[in-house]
Amino acid sequence: MTSNLSGKVGRRFPIRQVQTKTGAISYRESGNSNDKVIILLHGIGSGSGSWFGQLDKLSADYHVIAWDAPGYGSSAELLSNNPSADDYAEELINFLNILKIEPYIIIGHSLGALIAGAYAAKNAKIGLVLILANPANGYGNLNKAERDKKLSVRLERMEALGPKGLAEARSSVLLSDNATNEALELVRWNMSMLSVSGHSQAAHMLARANLMVDAAKYAGPVLVVCGSADSVIPETAAKNIAGAYPNGQYKTLPNVGHASYVEDPTLFNYTIINFVDSLNEQFREVNR
Repeated sequence: MTSNLSGKVGRRFPIRQVQTKTGAISYRESGNSNDKVIILLHGIGSGSGSWFGQLDKLSADYHVIAWDAPGYGSSAELLSNNPSADDYAEELINFLNILKIEPYIIIGHSLGALIAGAYAAKNAKIGLVLILANPANGYGNLNKAERDKKLSVRLERMEALGPKGLAEARSSVLLSDNATNEALELVRWNMSMLSVSGHSQAAHMLARANLMVDAAKYAGPVLVVCGSADSVIPETAAKNIAGAYPNGQYKTLPNVGHASYVEDPTLFNYTIINFVDSLNEQFREVNR
């Protein structure tokens, strides 16, 4: 089943690649290149192929681009073994510059929210809105001993299980009990494709990051969403992140787990587009 799924994703949205000044970045895309751009940033246990439901459906009105973060897919690793969220954000800027695009919407999931938040904090160009889905805050607010312990647990688990073993053991944790077999397979397949060293770099970044510090530096519209059945990032934590943004709003995604965009892409996509439409309506009202 996994081979069928990977073939389906690959046929519909094949991997593309560009060379930035620091190395290759792989990505998938859909939609008309003349439309406004949505950038999709995956989490620590995932990859560009996990955004199948967004590449498929959001492309009717948008140019949709899902990258593989440095060290994921066919993307080159970062130079530092202990990178910061800023390092990933700089590579995102390099990637967008090579493609000569400016994002209208950026959606970051979990670890991807840290990258999206760091990108926005740099006063980088976002045309309309920042979406943070089931966002990780990072462990930068903890003391060193706590940070080191969380990092060690994550690294030791990968060392013991490897990507495929990790996928078997951890995929279901990212979904609710209501998830379909296809959603589970999509999560499992993406996790099984992880690079041990790329995952290690991301884990070190997670240990250093603090999204709520970056939040104060971005005054544009922000929507934070989180599944009510998320066992990885509790809703209370996601609400705190929304509250840290000057213009942050929060929305619950009922009955879905951590990989909310995979588990219920219809609900996820509707929530995003509804929020964007409401912002556009507010803009039209102000300018009448």
